[in-house]
Amino acid sequence: MTTRSGPAPSEIGLSSLEFWALPVEEREAAFAELRARGRPAFFPEVPVPFVRPGKGFYALVRHADVSEASRHPDIFSSEPSATSIPDFPAYMERFFGSLINMDDPRHSKIRRVVSRAFTPKMLARTEEDVRRRAARIVDELIETGPGDFVAKVAVRLPAEVICAMLGIPEREYPRVVERTNVILGNTDPEYTGITPGRLGRASAARALFKIIWAARDLHRLAAGLGRQRAQNPTGDLTSALVSANVDGERLTARELGSFFLLLAVAGNETTRTALSHALKLFTDFPGQRALLLEDFEGRIGGAVEEIVRYSTPVIFMRRNLTRDHEMNGHTYRAGDKVLLFYNSANRDETVFERPDVFDITRDPNPHVGFGGPGPHFCLGANLARREITVMLRELFTRLPDIRAAGEPDRLLSGFINGYKRLPCTFTAR
Repeated sequence: MTTRSGPAPSEIGLSSLEFWALPVEEREAAFAELRARGRPAFFPEVPVPFVRPGKGFYALVRHADVSEASRHPDIFSSEPSATSIPDFPAYMERFFGSLINMDDPRHSKIRRVVSRAFTPKMLARTEEDVRRRAARIVDELIETGPGDFVAKVAVRLPAEVICAMLGIPEREYPRVVERTNVILGNTDPEYTGITPGRLGRASAARALFKIIWAARDLHRLAAGLGRQRAQNPTGDLTSALVSANVDGERLTARELGSFFLLLAVAGNETTRTALSHALKLFTDFPGQRALLLEDFEGRIGGAVEEIVRYSTPVIFMRRNLTRDHEMNGHTYRAGDKVLLFYNSANRDETVFERPDVFDITRDPNPHVGFGGPGPHFCLGANLARREITVMLRELFTRLPDIRAAGEPDRLLSGFINGYKRLPCTFTAR
């Protein structure tokens, strides 16, 4: 038996890449330890060159805390940032200052514009398109044979669907995926060159340049499409954004770019990550796979929810205290930062029986894999559910023995629980 040297995982710091480079089991054990503590743990921020340092943040790791904070956006604000631990520098706010980093009343007004594309009626119209694309993706998987499941399957369906909804030409799909990889993989060496423990000014400058370049390129794509849709609206999401009337004003070019970027990025990441994890989970838990295939239509709904709970594609969101507030025995002060760790809330022993067990029959399953309750609950949750359902149906109907053929190449990130690559194997019939 080996003994771990150095600090315990929970003492390393949840803002440190060193923590997120640890094996998954060690990270989960650290969160279990944090949940067992009587008060929220405070973690100092890791210094990042060219970014103003903050004091640090409280880690909200219990389901009750994450849910309560989500229900009170007037106290736990998404402004100035919900997606990064440090505040964005001014030169980055212009690219990322979108819906996800807004509070009401502007948040609700913009959300109403975008939500028209995600109503049950509108999603029903996209169902056939999702099915057609899933069938074609599996056709091509069978034709080309086993390989990287992420590239061949998981990344393609959600990227194609959200790009089509935005009216992005098919020739631009690879461009959107490549830019999305850089933006969401901003702490992974493969995409930005950052390595744990070696974030010097030179590497930070290169990383920031790559992130800003990727964001600017998506803004340019949005601007071009926006000009076209302003002249000739086609009913797609970009047409809705350029024609939106918010407080008597049109969205500026910067706002259009930010919302376009958010939809392009968020519109594919949850499904991409959940589908990748699904293949690994149904390989590692063959009993659950057999259970699903016994009654696919009857159990797929619960299976999707459990995949999202167990994998938790988006690990955290940040909130910012607008005033002093007591919650579950702890007093937070105005200006404090808190991180809502959805991955930890989804393993809370007080809410989920046997939380570390993958169980597609789990009921109830009040997971927060699409965000906590409240106005920032994932706008595309129902679209993601449909995409996962359709793709798993297509895969397990036509390739019932498809499975992961090795360990995943994990994204190094404290924000996205992603797989970069996952080998798969199957026997085509």
